[in-house]
This record gives sequence, C-alpha cells and structure tokens, in this order.
Amino acid sequence: MTNKTPDTRPSRKVMRGIVVSDKMAKTRVVSVAHVVSHKFYDKTLRRNHKFYAHDEANESKSGDLVEITSTRPLSALKRWRVSKIVEKAAR
Repeated sequence: MTNKTPDTRPSRKVMRGIVVSDKMAKTRVVSVAHVVSHKFYDKTLRRNHKFYAHDEANESKSGDLVEITSTRPLSALKRWRVSKIVEKAAR
C-alpha cells in the first residue's frame, strides 16, 4: 500500500492515434495502431484498437492525429481524454 499525496500522482498512460469518428458530442473514437510479433511464425503484425476519448471543447475532427491520456471512468466506455491535437487533418 502506498501513500499518495497531492504532489505525487501515478503516471498516466499516453497514446497517439487518429480520430475515426467525431459524431458524438464531446466524445471521439480514436484508433491507435500498434505492432505485435507472432510467437510461432515470428511475423510482424499491425493491430488497431479503438478508444473512446473525452473532448470537452469538441476541437478535434475526424482524421486528426491526437494524443490521448488515461483518466478516471467518465462513462460506461470512456476512460481516456484528448490531451492535445498533434496534427490537423488536411480538409
């Protein structure tokens, strides 16, 4: 058991991904790609995972590259927040 003071918060997970849906109010669906190695065939595979992220100001749009940060549960599916927009999509 660790004592947590207001100065020492546990480190948050940070990931980068592309916004694939901006149809919900204050919620974005972010697709994060990662590379895994197959144990038997030793082949490199690309995998995607979708995360629901909270975007308070509705700033990000579909196609934007964003950085998401883990947070407390905000709804049944949202466990992430859009921390910053790294690159705007060409529209």
